Amino acid sequence: MKEFIELIVTRLVDNPDDIDVREIEGSRTIVYELRVAQSDLGKVIGKAGQTAKSIRTLLAAAAARQGKRAVLEILED
Repeated sequence: MKEFIELIVTRLVDNPDDIDVREIEGSRTIVYELRVAQSDLGKVIGKAGQTAKSIRTLLAAAAARQGKRAVLEILED
């Protein structure tokens, strides 16, 4: 799913080389840390948080198919 996040976010931002996704997998939860440039943070979060919400929904659905819970943290690089 890390590649999935990278694929989506690289299409949204102006600085795709500055994207860093880290995956921390536990027994029941997968945490993704998405780091983007400060100038691209608004593009990833979107108007009223809708873009971030959509990404989180897709991740949750994909993780549920594996019997896990996914958490996405969007951080400023």
